[in-house]
Amino acid sequence: MGAGVTMTDSKPQLTRIPYHVAIIMDGNGRWAQQRSLPRLAGHRAGTENIRPILECGAEYGVKMMTLYAFSTENWKRPSEEVEGLMGILEMMLKREVKELHKNGVQLRHLGRLEDIPPNLQAQVREAIELTRNNDRIILNVAFNYGGRAEILDAVRRLLAEGVAPAAVDESLFSRTLYTQGAPDPDLVIRTAGEMRLSNFLIWVGSKGWQRRQPLTPYSLLPIPCSSRT
Repeated sequence: MGAGVTMTDSKPQLTRIPYHVAIIMDGNGRWAQQRSLPRLAGHRAGTENIRPILECGAEYGVKMMTLYAFSTENWKRPSEEVEGLMGILEMMLKREVKELHKNGVQLRHLGRLEDIPPNLQAQVREAIELTRNNDRIILNVAFNYGGRAEILDAVRRLLAEGVAPAAVDESLFSRTLYTQGAPDPDLVIRTAGEMRLSNFLIWVGSKGWQRRQPLTPYSLLPIPCSSRT
């Protein structure tokens, strides 16, 4: 077994638990195409992983997860696919938020919320407000997110606030990002098996361990949990 892992009753007992796990949800479209399915079918299948993976992480003591769900570059995809992705977000908010709230999940949004449809903006804000006091695990959903955009927005905010250049250090800059000073990811997983960060958490994620994990349903984490099916 790898360092930090022991076995008890066929279940790994992890001696070092990552506080923050970040996941690049990549490969859903290719997964669908390999099965002669529409790309959106792959995106829907990917979202079905979210709750069991989140529950699995919480069961092991992970305190924060960040999912890269929709990037600022994804607007360049065919309009039908973009509209479908917006519909999937709307469906997930309607279907999952109450259950996530019941299970102690605090929802946060990373990205430019103002650029997504107004009805979705309202749903996201409602979900954030509903779950704001939950503390079992934090789920950051990076939707309409880009790492370069995050850095640019942080710089613009500091300039707008009149912060003196000499006062800007790493700590202040981190608190100005979308992540607002949250701990850096300990582990970054890309589900399609590639090693690119693809403009994801390029400031806070630069020190995290990277893992390539091919996408199959319910297999993003290589550890068995009671919540998995």
